[in-house]
Amino acid sequence: MSVHQEQTRITIPAIRARKGPGSLVVLTAYTTPMARLIDAHVDILLVGDSLGMVLYGMQTPLGVTLDMMVRHAAAVVRGAQHACVIIDMPFATCQESPAQAYRNCAHAMAQSGAHGVKLEGGLEMAETVRFLVARGIPVMAHIGLMPQHVNVMGGFKAQGREDNAAKKWIDIATALESAGAFSMVIEGTVEPVARAVTEAVTIPTIGIGASPACDGQVLVTEDILGLFSDFTPKFVKRYAELGPVISGAVQEYANEVRLGKFPGLKHCFGAANPIPQSKVS
Repeated sequence: MSVHQEQTRITIPAIRARKGPGSLVVLTAYTTPMARLIDAHVDILLVGDSLGMVLYGMQTPLGVTLDMMVRHAAAVVRGAQHACVIIDMPFATCQESPAQAYRNCAHAMAQSGAHGVKLEGGLEMAETVRFLVARGIPVMAHIGLMPQHVNVMGGFKAQGREDNAAKKWIDIATALESAGAFSMVIEGTVEPVARAVTEAVTIPTIGIGASPACDGQVLVTEDILGLFSDFTPKFVKRYAELGPVISGAVQEYANEVRLGKFPGLKHCFGAANPIPQSKVS
């Protein structure tokens, strides 16, 4: 990477300083081609463990491994010159102890080239966040609906409906901020609670199914492009329907192959040009 590219990449301190609705644009990416397409338009590329469902057909992200995350994050880093790349730490890679978390996060960043990690969890993860940040690992926190906690939560259910919900989530958010998190994803949380959390912390919040008051927003790229149709969450807005376009192109290709229309000689190497019919005696 050139010196110019290094200077123009969005840094962790720059993200930490963003505050106010619309301050951060975030999308997921799992491959080099997708990273190249969207890099110039976003501030953060999140290599989310959602890749388990989007790319691998899993029902939950629990089966995603650290090796999978590292391979995909490395691919995204190769395709990104502008955005900050954050790698999601998968289930059971950081919860045992701060030392375990450090080993896995350091491995993930060193092997992929990602610029920071994202950790799901509440108050129980504050000590781990503090341990990681003190040792050079930038941490994006993730609260509210936490897909890795799907079994404990009883499914992918919106959070923040419980009694005293605002106080509960503000306490969690401020503890993670105090521990050193540079930003925070708030997922699947009722709007007033997400708004209250955003107002209570000085680090930027990134909403997904949360509130327009969040400082940034994130969605799964395949969702907004119409490339993932297993289910569509309430909070997703489709900006394109590329699924039918791809299916139509493949159908046209298949028809041409079956009819002998593709490939033509112009698609072949070393093929003699056919003699025009008018010149045949």
